[in-house]
Amino acid sequence: MNGRRIAGAHLKDYRGHLMEDERSAATIEKYLHNVREFSCWLRGGGVTKQAVIGWKGELMSKNLTPATVNAKLCAVNNFLRFMKWDDCRVKLLRIQRRVFREQERSLTKEEYLRLLKTAHSQGKARLGLLMEAICSTGIRVGEVRCLTVEAARAGKAVISLKGKVRVILLPGKLCRKLNKYAEKQKIASGEIFLTKDGASLSRKQIWREMKGLCAAAGVEASKVFPHNLRHLFATVFYRVCRDIVKLADVLGHSSIETTRIYLRSTGLEHTRDLERLQLLM
Repeated sequence: MNGRRIAGAHLKDYRGHLMEDERSAATIEKYLHNVREFSCWLRGGGVTKQAVIGWKGELMSKNLTPATVNAKLCAVNNFLRFMKWDDCRVKLLRIQRRVFREQERSLTKEEYLRLLKTAHSQGKARLGLLMEAICSTGIRVGEVRCLTVEAARAGKAVISLKGKVRVILLPGKLCRKLNKYAEKQKIASGEIFLTKDGASLSRKQIWREMKGLCAAAGVEASKVFPHNLRHLFATVFYRVCRDIVKLADVLGHSSIETTRIYLRSTGLEHTRDLERLQLLM
């Protein structure tokens, strides 16, 4: 068992396996990053159950959230299964379901509108429209490339991700904005949100540009990242339609349990709900 070593060839084969499994590019890189992190921690040592347990213990000793620890363990467990080293896999941390989400990471509609106003006041039309597109449709940041000239003209976008295909309707006002922007940028077809060189916008670039608005908009940086726009869409959408099944379909979730996570109230909202119970004298 001590002869089990993680080699570069193993990682190359594992990448191919993840690609064949139709994992997203972001997921593939995240899994490989975590496996490399474990490999570095081993310092050339062999892969054993005790070693994986030791790495798990080290992760727990760091200032990491249980969800982050589990994400790293999931990646390594998946790799171990691929290598047929199942006897080395470890259990994930048991996390009790939270009733509410952290206030410091919850983006409000008012803060979102301040970010939009700041983007436009700074002449960042692409960023402002991109944020509006994500927040008004609930798409993932990795699905932005599906917002094409053709989709804006048709009023709907076909999104294919993780082996699933779904069609989302685009608000009429958003379509008009997208068409106007594309015409101004002389984009006749294909993706609308592109770099100056005509390449697709990366997650890191979108994240970085959004963070650049925080100070001027007066919004905590911990609240500003692309996925939070999707959370805001889910919250507002549910308040309007009160249909979690429909929301799950729009978001592309295969499980209602995943959608429930998006609808958690903040700690402040939860406290207000408790006060409304009026169970104290």
